[in-house]
Amino acid sequence: MSIWKRPIDIDLLNQTSVNTMIEHLGIVYTEVSDSTVSATMPVCHFTHQPLGMLHGGASVVLAETLGSVAANFCVGEDSYCVGLDINANHIRALRSGTVTGIAQPMHIGVSTQVWQINIQDERGRLVCTCRLTIAVKKKK
Repeated sequence: MSIWKRPIDIDLLNQTSVNTMIEHLGIVYTEVSDSTVSATMPVCHFTHQPLGMLHGGASVVLAETLGSVAANFCVGEDSYCVGLDINANHIRALRSGTVTGIAQPMHIGVSTQVWQINIQDERGRLVCTCRLTIAVKKKK
């Protein structure tokens, strides 16, 4: 059973990235299931930190992007979602390739949501795991 309250698809998600940090970092939505959203991000010069490894902040941008966009499709047109808190554990260093983030809900409530976002390398190894807490607000 789908958790989405509004129509959601890959093309729509990728259109929302135009002229944003999401586009700047090369984040591309790749899959939507009944309860998850996935996206990829390159590991290259513009996602590196000075030592030439994937910047932890870039991983957090990918995680918050996935969790926030997913959260907003879990509420009706009268509400919107914003991040309250994010926690990231950086597990593995990467210097090149592509990472894939997968966001899945842990809690979808009336006033808050909690999302788990795991980021993996091309071999399926965990690179970063994040937990994002979302505030659900009513539009005025």
